[in-house]
Amino acid sequence: MGTDAPRSKGHRHIRRLLIALGVVLSLVLVTAGLGVWTVTRSFPTLSGSVNIEGLSSTVTVTRDDAGIPQITAKTAADLFLAEGYVHAQDRFWEMDFRRHVTSGRLSELFGESQVGTDTFVRTLGWRTVAEQEVALLDPVTLGYYQSYADGVNAYLDTHDGADLSLEYAILGLQNPGYEVEPWTPADSVAWLKAMAWDLRSNLDDEIDRALLSMTLTPSEVNQLHPEYPAGTHPTITGSQTVVVPSAGAPDAAEPTAEPTSEPSASTSLDSTIEPASVDSYAGALTELRAALSSVPELLGPAGGEIGSNSWVVAGSLTDTGLPLLANDPHLGPALPSVWYQVGLRCQSINADCPFDVAGYSFSGLPGVIIGHTARIAWGFTNLGPDVADLYIEKVTGDSYEFDGAAKPLLLRDEKISVAGGDDVKIEIRSTEHGPLLSGFKGTTYQRIASDYPTVAELPPASSGAESGAEASTYELSLQWTALAPGRTASAIFALNQATDWTSFRAAAALFEVPAQNLTYADVDGNIGYQAPGLIPIRASGNGTLPVPGWTSQYGWTGYIPFDALPSTFNPSSGYIVTANNAAADPGSPNLLTADWDLGYRANQITARLQNLIAVGTPLTTELMSDIQGDNYSAIAAALVPRLQEVRLPGSAAEAQQLLDGWDYQVDADSAAAAYFNVIWRTLLKDMFTGKIDDGAHLTGGDRAFSVVTSLLGQPDSPWWSNPTYGTVGQESMLRRVMTSAATESADLMGSDPADWQWGSIHTLDLKNASFGESGIAPLEWLFNRGPYELAGGSTVVNAVGWDATQGYQVDWVPSMRQVISLEDFDDSTWINLTGASGHAFHSNYIDQAPLWRDHETRPWLFTPTTIKDDATDTLTLEPAA
Repeated sequence: MGTDAPRSKGHRHIRRLLIALGVVLSLVLVTAGLGVWTVTRSFPTLSGSVNIEGLSSTVTVTRDDAGIPQITAKTAADLFLAEGYVHAQDRFWEMDFRRHVTSGRLSELFGESQVGTDTFVRTLGWRTVAEQEVALLDPVTLGYYQSYADGVNAYLDTHDGADLSLEYAILGLQNPGYEVEPWTPADSVAWLKAMAWDLRSNLDDEIDRALLSMTLTPSEVNQLHPEYPAGTHPTITGSQTVVVPSAGAPDAAEPTAEPTSEPSASTSLDSTIEPASVDSYAGALTELRAALSSVPELLGPAGGEIGSNSWVVAGSLTDTGLPLLANDPHLGPALPSVWYQVGLRCQSINADCPFDVAGYSFSGLPGVIIGHTARIAWGFTNLGPDVADLYIEKVTGDSYEFDGAAKPLLLRDEKISVAGGDDVKIEIRSTEHGPLLSGFKGTTYQRIASDYPTVAELPPASSGAESGAEASTYELSLQWTALAPGRTASAIFALNQATDWTSFRAAAALFEVPAQNLTYADVDGNIGYQAPGLIPIRASGNGTLPVPGWTSQYGWTGYIPFDALPSTFNPSSGYIVTANNAAADPGSPNLLTADWDLGYRANQITARLQNLIAVGTPLTTELMSDIQGDNYSAIAAALVPRLQEVRLPGSAAEAQQLLDGWDYQVDADSAAAAYFNVIWRTLLKDMFTGKIDDGAHLTGGDRAFSVVTSLLGQPDSPWWSNPTYGTVGQESMLRRVMTSAATESADLMGSDPADWQWGSIHTLDLKNASFGESGIAPLEWLFNRGPYELAGGSTVVNAVGWDATQGYQVDWVPSMRQVISLEDFDDSTWINLTGASGHAFHSNYIDQAPLWRDHETRPWLFTPTTIKDDATDTLTLEPAA
C-alpha cells in the first residue's frame, strides 16, 4: 500500500511518486556498502550501558536469543520508562504509524490519498476520547503512562530519521519535511480505540441484515444469519453439550452430550420484516460499509471471523496437580507481529512497585496485555457483544429531530494537514447518539421492520421548496461504547498486579472496551472465567438492525451491571473453554449479542478435553499445545459424505477419490484438504452469486458452514438452484461445483491429484503494514517475508483463516500461542507470529515465524535465575548525570 492505508480494502493504488522512490531505493541498495549501512543503522544497542534522562536508579534489560527483553527496575516509574525505551528501540515506526492512524493523521505521512480515511477516523473521534480518558486517570496510573512516554522520548532524543527505522529513510524521499513528535500518554491510550474498532463485533452484521432485508424475506435473512446452536454446541458458563463426528476427536472416548434449553427466538430478525426497495437507505448503508472497510485494520478483518481460543483446566486434570492455561488470539497477520513479548519485574515487590509480570504487550502501550504474574495467569478471547448501534436520524440543516423537538447538532471543526498539499478543513456533526457517518441522498424512507413507524408516521422530510424552509434528510449516526471515556487504560495495570480471583475480577471490572472473555488460573489451584465490558441495555429492539433515532423508544437505558455478566469459578467440570462461542445459555436475562461465533472451534476443543478426561489421560503443556494445532474441519466432516454420493465424470471422479478415507484434517500436505477447500469456495460462489449483495457474500467461516449444512436435507431448496450457472437442485449444483473445483485444482496445483497440497495454495505473506503492499518490488522485498505454506483454516481450532470470496490466501491467524503452567512458570511455552524486532533484516525480525508455522514453541522462562542463565545480551540503563 505504501502511501495508502494499511490493511484496508480500499486505497490500494500507489501514487506515481512511489514508483520513482522504488527505483531510487533500488539504486541505493546496490551501492557498495551504503545499502547495508542504511538498513542496519537503526538496529538498537542491546548491551553495554546507556544514560537516560528521568531514571531514578539503574535498570537492567536482559534479552535472550530471540531478542525478548526482561526488564528489572527498583521503581514502577523506572520500570515503565524502560519499557517505553525498549519498545521504541525495536518498534518505533510501528508506534508512530499507529498513532497517525488512531488520530486521523495519515495524510501527514502519505499525502492526500489518506484524507478520506483521516476524515472518517476523526469523525469517530478516537483521539478526542483518548484525551478525555487521560484527563480522568488517577495520578498513579497517569504517572505510569507519563513514565512510559518519557522512556520513548528518551530514545527519540538520541535517534532520528533512518536511525529510528528504515521506513523513515524511505519516507524522507517522499516527505523530507516530516519530523517525529514527542510521545504522549494520549498516543498510548488511543491504541485502545483501534483495538475496540477492530473487535467491534456485529456492526457489519447490522448493515448486512438491513441490506439483505431489501430483497430477501425475513426467513431468508435469518437463514443467512443463524442463531447460536445451543442444543449442539457448548456455552462458556452453561451447557457443555458437544455433538462432533467421532473422526473429530482423535482421542479414545466419544464426547458426551447434556440436555439444554432451546435457542431463544429473541435474537432473530423480526419475523414481520418486509422487503423494501429504499435506494437512498441502501445507498447510505453501502457507503458506510465502504467507509468501514477503508479504515486500516490494525488487528485484522473485523466481524464474526476474527476470534480466539482460550481454555483453562484445573489441577485435578493435569499432570502437575495445578492448572494449565492456553490462549491463541486470532488476528490479522502483520509484520512485525501486533504482539511484543516482554517481562516487567520490580526488584523488590512492594506497594510502590507491585509488578512481577510477563507476557504479550502492544508496542506503544505500557504494561502486559496477556500473560501471568507470579501468582495468576490469564488469557483473552473476544467476547463480541453488541456494543454499537446505527440510528437513522432526521436532519434539517444544523438540527435533528428527537422526540418531536428540534435539537441542535453538536458541531466540531478540525483541520487535516496534508503532506505536499494544502490543509483540509472538515466539520464533524453529531447527535446525542453519536457522530453522523453518512447522509442519505433522498428524502423518502420506507420501513424495513414492522416495529418501525410507517411512512405515514415518519416526520415529513420535505424538500422545503414550497415554504422556503431548509430541506430535511435522513442520515446515519453511530452509538458505540468506545466513544465515551472509559477505564480500560487503568485496567491493564490492575491486571498486571492482581494476585487472586478477587483482585483479578476487580481489574476485569475496569476493562470496559473492548469487552473480552477473560480466562483465569492461579497458583492456589483455582480456575475461573469473567466477561467484563460495557454492554448496553436497549429500551427496545435487539441491535440487529438500524433503528429510528428521532425517538427515545430505541435508546440505551444503561449498561448490564458487572456482577450480572457471565462468570464462573472452579466449575465442576474442571475446565472452561472460550472460543468466541456464546457466553451463557439461551434464556439468560441479559442479551449480550445476536451474533456469536457459532461454536465449532469450542465444540472441537471441548470434545478433545472430554475425551482425554474420559480415558484418564492427564493434561500436559504438550497436549494443550497439540489441541491448539488441531486441524479437524467440521465443515468437511458434514459435507464430504454428501459429496461422495455425487456421480462425476473423468478427471473430476479421480479428484473425488481423494475424499475416500480422509480424516478431515486440513493439513498442509493434504491433497484431500486442497480439493475440498476448492470445492467449498466454489460452492459458496455458485450458490449465492446473483442472490445476495456482493458485499454480503459469506466468507466461508462458521456462518457459511451453518447455512450450507442446514440445506443439506433440503435438496430442492431454491438456494441450490442458480440460473446464472444453469443449476437446478442440490445434485445439479454439487456436480457442477465438484467438476469446476477439479479443473481449478488442476490449474493451481498440476494435473495429478496425488500431488495437490493444501499448503501450496493456502499461503501466508507477512507484510509490513505501511510499505509492504506498495506493488513496488524493491520496497516489498525490503519489508515483506514469505510465503509460508500453512495448515488450518476457517472454523478450525488452528484458525489459519481465509476469505472464500477472495481466494485461498491466509487472512487471519493465531497471532501468538501461549500455554502457562501454574505449577512451574518456567515450564510454560510461548511463540510469536514474527519476532521481537520491527527492523527489516534484523536477526529477530522473523526468527519466530518458522517455529510458529511448524507449530513449535519456545520455552517461556520467568524466574530470575533461569532468565539470567539464558540471557545473550544485557543492557544497563543508568540515570543521566
